[in-house]
Amino acid sequence: MKIAIAAAVLMMALGINAANGRECAGVFFPDHTEFRGTLLTLNGLGVRKASVFNVSVYVSALYLTKPSSDPQLILQSDTPSELMLEFIRGVSAHQIRESWETGFAKNSPGHPPGLEAGLAQLNSWVTDMKPGQRMTFIRIPGTGMQVDINGTVKGTIAGDEFSRTFLSIWFGDYPQTPDLKRGLLGGPCE
Repeated sequence: MKIAIAAAVLMMALGINAANGRECAGVFFPDHTEFRGTLLTLNGLGVRKASVFNVSVYVSALYLTKPSSDPQLILQSDTPSELMLEFIRGVSAHQIRESWETGFAKNSPGHPPGLEAGLAQLNSWVTDMKPGQRMTFIRIPGTGMQVDINGTVKGTIAGDEFSRTFLSIWFGDYPQTPDLKRGLLGGPCE
């Protein structure tokens, strides 16, 4: 609830109409968000589905300074981007960590050991997530990736290489699910 109120206040301060936005699987995201004075525009929405039963886990929104359907352009961009995950079912911290580790291994095999330290730092911040709770990852080129869990900034993991590798879980050659990647790149929310 605090996140929704803070988002509404921010949108009013920026002159953004709260009625503008998109919905996916019952979760609403505004058309715009802002990070350190930079306006970010909703690029796409997607649903993360897991298991052979295609259980919906979270809805994800991608915000960019300039819309794009090119995953490599998104990963190599020198402007901020924001990936927001709103959980629609409860997920344990263990399950989240396991999913990220699998994504790292698939999209960056043989990655440098320095990335493991960033992943360990990120994993130390993870908590069990309940429906309606959010994780937000803001890529700050030249700095790293800021992590916010349920409206609390946990910190920033240093390094462009880490932030690109982490985002490759969604935009790399082996995304969590192809439908989620398509949705985030501007396709239909499935």
